[in-house]
Parts: sequence; structure tokens; C-alpha cells
Amino acid sequence: MTDHVLAAIDGSQFSESVCDYAAWSSQALGAPLTFLHVVDNHPQTAEADLSGNIGLGAREHLLEELSELDEQRAKVAQEQGRLMLQAAKERAVEDGVAEPASRQRNGTLVETLEELADEIRLLVMGKRGEGHQQDSGHLGSSLERVVRGLHRPILMVPDAFKRPERVMIAFDGSKTTRKGVEMLAKSPLFQGIPVHVVIVGAETGDNRSQLDWALKTLRDAGHEAEGDIRAGDVEPTLHAYQEEQDIDLLVMGAYGHSRIRQLLVGSTTTEMLRKADIPVLLLR
Repeated sequence: MTDHVLAAIDGSQFSESVCDYAAWSSQALGAPLTFLHVVDNHPQTAEADLSGNIGLGAREHLLEELSELDEQRAKVAQEQGRLMLQAAKERAVEDGVAEPASRQRNGTLVETLEELADEIRLLVMGKRGEGHQQDSGHLGSSLERVVRGLHRPILMVPDAFKRPERVMIAFDGSKTTRKGVEMLAKSPLFQGIPVHVVIVGAETGDNRSQLDWALKTLRDAGHEAEGDIRAGDVEPTLHAYQEEQDIDLLVMGAYGHSRIRQLLVGSTTTEMLRKADIPVLLLR
């Protein structure tokens, strides 16, 4: 498979939303949709190893039982994954996708995605996985590692689907974010959707010419486009604009320059994604 929309699902509260955003993306892009479920046979929250505490001649017998138990757990996890993938495909068909596919792999999500990277046009993931469902103020550790390691576009989604009607791109005039504007301008994913371009910084001639370039690029491609230059700290300034303009999808370059580069390198990457209550599309 090549150039697929790949949707990573698990047992978390985000999986239904992942299915819906993936179905929307697949149809808008005209790209095949594949659901992925990864069975991690060595989860980080593994139970304590009790084998060293077993005595009185029972050690060998108990180790055999523990081994059998691990095998049973693995089988149950595989079957749960198979049922989740089947349900995801059925939901995607209801959403209008003709022939969604599915894959189940053993290993870790990060390693699996790195192996499949060349086949991914867009990765759709939930904000947190099933191991972090109650951590409403936290970002899933798998998502953070994927964002840092996978050089493909990633759509991080909240726990409820809303068809995007207004898109905002955080822009700083760097080579990466200029490429992001060009990608957004020609992508069928945002066809017919108004686009807002926001520069966080001072009102300078350079920033104004950068904004004018971005708006012209989008308008020449047929988009309704508007934008602004706002002073302030990046995250609260973008969030305020989002609420003011009723933005329902944020586009960012995963690496840029200036203050947006500082935002998306290091711990502030997590901060921006953690506070987002709308989908965030990260471009590489």
C-alpha cells in the first residue's frame, strides 16, 4: 500500500473520533484508508516479576502457569484488536468509505509506524491512548514519541468529531511553514474551507510581506483566506485567535524558526498539543 491514510486505534475513548476523522480525511484526499492496531506484548505497565519469590519447590510449576497466562493474555489482546479493527471498518463504511483495510501488528506503536512510514500519506491518532484515558491534562506518551520521530503529516484528534469548517495555520515565514502554506493551498483536504493565517510577532514590514505572500498563495489556489499579525506569547495568542474566529482545525509546522520553532521543539511541543481542544495537523 502506498499513500494511505493510516488510522491508529486502540481501546481508548478517542478511537471513534479517530475513525471519523480518518474517514473524512480519506474521502477528502481520495486516498485509501487503513486502520492499524498494535498489540504490545511488553507494555510499560507490566506486572511485577514474582518468579524470584517463589519457593518450596513450586517455582517450576508456577513459572509454567505464568507462561501459560501470558500466552492467554496475548491471545485475548489479539482477539480484542481484531474486533476493534472490524468495528472501525464498519464505522468507516457507514461514514462513506468504500473499502477500508486493516492491519494488526505485534510490537510497539512507534516502531511499527517507523516501519510503515513510507506508506503513510497522513497518520490519524488520538490525543491519548488507552493507558492514559483518565489523564485529561496529559498527552499520551506514544503520541509524543511519534510526533518527534515520524516525518509524516500527523493529525492529532480530540475525542469528538466535528467536520472542519475553518482552518488556521500558525505561520512564521520560515522555509518549513512556507512549505506548509503551499501544501495546504493545494491539498484537497481543505478544498472549500476558509483558511486563516496567523503570525505571532511584531507588526514589521517583513512580517507583513510574509503574511501577504501566504494569503496570496492561498487565494491563488482558490481558497477564501484572511490573516493577522498578533503580538504575545505563541500558545495563548494562537488559542485566543482560535476561539475568536471559531477555528476548528489548527495546522502547524513541526519544525520552523523563530518563536514557533521554540514552541515545537522540546517540552513546549507537548504543551501546545496538550492544551488543544481541536484537531492539530502537524506538517513535516
